[in-house]
Amino acid sequence: MKGLLGTKVGMTQIWQGDKVIPVTVVLAGPCPVVQRKMTATDGYDAVQLGFGEQKERRLTRPELGHLHKGGVPPVRYLREFRDFQASGSVVRADIFAAGEYIKVTGTSKGHGTAGVMKRWHFKGGPASHGSKKWHRRPGSIGQRKTPGRVYRGKRMAGRDGGSRVTVRNLLVVDVRLEDDLILIKGGIPGPKGGLLVLSGLHERGA
Repeated sequence: MKGLLGTKVGMTQIWQGDKVIPVTVVLAGPCPVVQRKMTATDGYDAVQLGFGEQKERRLTRPELGHLHKGGVPPVRYLREFRDFQASGSVVRADIFAAGEYIKVTGTSKGHGTAGVMKRWHFKGGPASHGSKKWHRRPGSIGQRKTPGRVYRGKRMAGRDGGSRVTVRNLLVVDVRLEDDLILIKGGIPGPKGGLLVLSGLHERGA
């Protein structure tokens, strides 16, 4: 198991032979190793990585002490990766290689309060034939006497987006170590500048 932190730069496309491949550009690392956890002392094996610059005044004294103990400058993000044996004090983009499949976790774009058509892709009501102020409504949400209530989990209007999303089996198209960039085929959840967690797969689909 291996992992890396990064941010989403944006999307572009590159040529491979006579084909155009859409890719997402990720600024991945460098991630300093803040702490190494071992089974003998912590009960499990893991590596804690840091990413992103941060001002000291935005961190608490315990956070600064933890980073100082690991010999790491102030960082914005800390994440743990279980069963990751990192060699060296810094993890960079070259832990992944072109042609490798990985999984990426990010926070999807928040859309605020949304109706059922935007949130759940409902068809909506009729647009003519006597329809009046019913175009984007959900329709009936319950029954009359039996059961006399709205079922739990009913798809209705509410907060949309801003949730943790993991996409698996994403192909690494290219790794540009000199710029700390990883080009991943297809789209990745989250806005530009959003934090991404890149993880290796034990096997494709895992």
